[in-house]
Amino acid sequence: MARVSSNVASRARRKKIIKLAKGYRGGRSRLLKTAKESVEHAMLHAYIGRKQRKQQFRNLWIARINAATRMRGTSYSSFMNAMNKSGVQLNRKVLADLAVNDEKAFTAIYEKVMASA
Repeated sequence: MARVSSNVASRARRKKIIKLAKGYRGGRSRLLKTAKESVEHAMLHAYIGRKQRKQQFRNLWIARINAATRMRGTSYSSFMNAMNKSGVQLNRKVLADLAVNDEKAFTAIYEKVMASA
């Protein structure tokens, strides 16, 4: 049998890692071992960051709704409790957007919710 060289496949694997490490400083972008470690570390942080982004946006929406409701004399928790009791089905993302960009609409929702609860 003929001798089989695995150069093409192994070079492709190495190039893939080096390509992912493009822009890293020093040996992290040139040396295979350090590049591989850096890329694995970066991918782990990217995975965690995708989960954290959802948490951070929810926290931002809650902070914005809380600020808007406190300007009107109640707290976030009492407003959300009143929303659940009154049956208004708006999520936090929409409420926060209304609180920031359309105060009249948020005020109308707030008054309707607080009146019914």
